[in-house]
Amino acid sequence: MDEHNHSHHMKPTTPTEPKPGHIQTENAASPDSAMDHSHMDHSSHQHQGTEHSQHGGHSHGEHESPHPEGHNHEQMGHGSEGHAVHHEHMVADFKKRFWITLALTIPITLLSPMIMMLFGYHLAVPGENIIVFVLSSIVFFYGGKPFLKGARDEWKAKMPGMMMLISLAIISAYIYSSFTAFFIVGSDFFFELATLILIMLLGHWIEMKSQMGASKALEELIKLMPKEAHKLDATGNTVEVSIEDLVPGDRILVKSGEKIPLDGRIFEGTSTVDESMLTGESVPVEKQPGMQAIGGSINGSGVLKLSVEKIGGETYLAQVTQLVQDAQQQKSKTQSLADKAAKWLFYIAVVAGILTFVYWSFAADLPFALERMVTVLVIACPHALGLAVPLVNAVSTSIAARKGLLIRNRNQFEDARKLNRIVFDKTGTLTEGNFGVTDLLPADGVAERDLLTLAYSVESQSEHPIARGIVRKGQVENVSLLEVKGYQNFTGQGLQALIRGECITVLSPGAMEERGIAYDHAKFEALAQQGKTVVFVLKEDVLQGMIAIADIIRDSAYAVVAALKEQGIESIMMTGDNSRVANYVGEKLGLAEVFAEVLPDEKSRHVKELKAGNKKVAMVGDGINDAPALAEADLGIAIGAGTDVAIEIADVILVNSNPEDVLNIIKLSKATYRKTVENLIWAVGYNVIAIPLAAGIFANQGIVITPAIGAAVMSVSTIITAINARLLKID
Repeated sequence: MDEHNHSHHMKPTTPTEPKPGHIQTENAASPDSAMDHSHMDHSSHQHQGTEHSQHGGHSHGEHESPHPEGHNHEQMGHGSEGHAVHHEHMVADFKKRFWITLALTIPITLLSPMIMMLFGYHLAVPGENIIVFVLSSIVFFYGGKPFLKGARDEWKAKMPGMMMLISLAIISAYIYSSFTAFFIVGSDFFFELATLILIMLLGHWIEMKSQMGASKALEELIKLMPKEAHKLDATGNTVEVSIEDLVPGDRILVKSGEKIPLDGRIFEGTSTVDESMLTGESVPVEKQPGMQAIGGSINGSGVLKLSVEKIGGETYLAQVTQLVQDAQQQKSKTQSLADKAAKWLFYIAVVAGILTFVYWSFAADLPFALERMVTVLVIACPHALGLAVPLVNAVSTSIAARKGLLIRNRNQFEDARKLNRIVFDKTGTLTEGNFGVTDLLPADGVAERDLLTLAYSVESQSEHPIARGIVRKGQVENVSLLEVKGYQNFTGQGLQALIRGECITVLSPGAMEERGIAYDHAKFEALAQQGKTVVFVLKEDVLQGMIAIADIIRDSAYAVVAALKEQGIESIMMTGDNSRVANYVGEKLGLAEVFAEVLPDEKSRHVKELKAGNKKVAMVGDGINDAPALAEADLGIAIGAGTDVAIEIADVILVNSNPEDVLNIIKLSKATYRKTVENLIWAVGYNVIAIPLAAGIFANQGIVITPAIGAAVMSVSTIITAINARLLKID
C-alpha cells in the first residue's frame, strides 16, 4: 500500500496480503472530502450470508418452567423489554400463587391433627375432611401447577431435577391423602403437601425477585439497533421507512452520528465510521464511494449515501447471530448444584420408596406399606432445598448488584470458580476504546509543552477521534489554547493553520516523505512497531517534534492480569485489531497469549480450542464481534458499555465496564458455591438418616418417623439454612 496515500492520522503498518474473506480496497483521497482527516485503507469485511435465526439459549425446560435456572437467555430479537416484561409477569405469578396458597394453608394447618396434637387444642368442624380435601386440592392444582409443568419439562429433557423431586412428593402426598380421606384408614399428608408447595413457591419467588434488578438495569444498558432508515426516493428526497421495508438496491441516507442500518455500498459522501464494536478495529475507518459499510457501525461527522446490498439473514449481524446460535446449541445444558442434589434425591426417593413398599407389603399390610412409602417420598423432598438455595442465590445476586455485576445465568456463574483461562477482547475492554497521547517527542530545543500547545490548538478545529485524543491531552495538561486562523484540511496529508502569524502544520508520515522533510526514522519505526499512530508538528516547515497516539490501556487492566496470574489463571487477548497494536498491548500487560486480526467466527473457534483438555474458559468482550465467543465460552462476560448483542449473550455483565470486576465474579462464585454446599448439607444431610427411618428399618424397635416428626425436623433444617444463607459475604 502506498504510504503517500495515507492521512496524517494513518496507523503505520507494513504491507500485508488481504485476509481470506476480506475485500481489499484502496482509500484514495477524495478532493471534495468533507472530513478533516483521511485514513489508511482498512479492509472491508465481506461475509457469506446465513439465515438469520433466533438463538435458543440453553434452558432448563420451556419458558413456562418456573425454575430460575431455566431462564438463562431470552431469544434473540425479543429485546430486553420483552425479557423484563416476561420476567415481571413470572414474579407476579409466583407472588400471587404464594399468597393464595398461604391463605388456603392456614385453615389446612388449623385442621391438621398433627398441629392440634402439637399445640394441645381440638377443633370439631362439620365435614372437616371434605373442607381440607377441597382446600388441599386447590393448593395442589393451583399452587403446584408450576412444579408439575416444570417436572414435565424435566421429564421430556430426561434431566430429573428440583421440579421432578417436588412433583414426586406432592403427587404421592395428594393421591395417598385423598384415599385416606374417603377410602382407606391412614394418616393424611395434606398439611405436608400444603406447606411443601408454599415453601417452594416462596423460594422461587425470592429467587426470581432477586433477579428483577438485573433485568431492569439491563434495559438501561441495551441500545437497540435502528428500526428506521432515511430512504432516498427517485427525486433525492428522504422518506422515513422501516428497516423491514428495505430491499437490495434501495438507496438510503445516513446522517452524522447515526448507526448504519443495513449492509450496503457507499455511492456518495465521505466519512469516518467506527466499526470497533463489529470488527474490533480500534481506529475509525474512512469510508468513501465504492466502499462497503456494515450495518450497526456508527457514522462519524460526514453524510453517507448507501445502496442497500444485504438484508435480513444475509447481513453481517445476522451472520454473527447464526454463529451465536450454533455456539449456544453446543453449550452444555448444565444443571445447578441444587438441581444435581435434587436429581440424586429423586433417584434415591424412587428406589427407597419402591423397596419400602415391597418390603412392608409382605412384612405388614398394604395400608402400612403405602403410608411408609409416601412418608419416604415426602421426606425425600426437603423444604430447605427449595428455600435455602434460592436464598443463597438471592443474597449473592444482591451482593453482585452492589459490586456492579449483573448475573444473567446462574449455572455458568457457579462454574466461574473453576476458571483456568480468561480471554479478553482489546478495544473497550483492556483498553479504553478512546485514543490518547502516549508519547511526546519534541525536536532539539523545543519544549514538550510548546509542542503539545501547537498540536492541541490546531487539532481543536477537528472532530476526528484521534484529534480528540490530542485535545484531551491538552486539556488534561491544562496547556493554553492559542487562537487559530486560516484553518485548512489537506485530505491525505494533514492540517494547517496560522498561529500568531506563523504557519503550523500537522502532517502524516506519508506527507513528510512527499514533502521531503527529514525526521528521525528510527524513533518513528519504534513507535510504529508498537502499533501507534504518529503525527509530525511543523512550524514554518521546521520540525517541532512527533506525537504518538494509541488506544489507551486501562489502569485496571494491569491489576486484573496480575491478580489472575497469582491465582494461576491465564490471561489471553483476542482482538480484531492489527497485530502491531495487539502485541504491544499484550507485552505491556504481560499476557500469556495474543490472537490478533481475528474475525468473529475465528474468535469462537479459538475459544473452543482453548477449552481443550477440559479447561474452563471465560470470555470478556463488548462488541458484536465478541458475541459468538461469549456464547462459546464456559462463562461469557460482557462489558456494560458494550453492544446490545454482546450484553444479551453474556452470562454476567460488568455494569461499571471495569475489567477488574472479573476478580469479583470469581471471588463471589467461590463464596456462593461454598455457602450453597453448606446449605445443601443442612438441607439434604438429615435425609440420609430420615429416609431409612421413614422407610421403617427400626420399626421393630419402635422407632418410626411419622409425618409430624418429619415436618418438625424439616422446619428446623429450613430455619438453619435460611440463617446461613444470610451470612454470605465477600471481602
